[in-house]
Amino acid sequence: MSRRIERVNELLRQEISRLLTLQIKDPRLDGVITITQVTTSSDLRNARVHLSAMGDEETRQNALAGIQSAATFIRRELRSRVNLRYIPFLSFELDIAQQEANYILDIMDGIRNSVPSHVSSTTSGESGESGSLPDSRQTGNPGSDYTGPLSSPNRSV
Repeated sequence: MSRRIERVNELLRQEISRLLTLQIKDPRLDGVITITQVTTSSDLRNARVHLSAMGDEETRQNALAGIQSAATFIRRELRSRVNLRYIPFLSFELDIAQQEANYILDIMDGIRNSVPSHVSSTTSGESGESGSLPDSRQTGNPGSDYTGPLSSPNRSV
């Protein structure tokens, strides 16, 4: 992707965000809506606008419908705010990356909560020396202290 397209993408993202917060008065857009990314085609005629909306699936779909109904207004306002030869046709999509990240975090929390407490304390190293690496005092092998490859006197880094 060229630098020009990247700059146009960022400019469109900023301007659409400003329009959402300052000029669009649709009750379906009252929740927290963020324009996460704008992807413009190489000829700058089409732009895909990714948005993230907080709430349940119905709230997100209502927000998407609200912003799609305001697409003509947004494009008209962009024409007066942005100095481009062509104002791209805007298509809006819900960005599911945040939703997927929350899903993964929920799975990790479920795993963390399902692990018995005696297992989780030894693996996290919170129970003192039982979770730490053995040294010569614990194993009974003199000279088995591992100091790492960089601490050898014959090595130069």
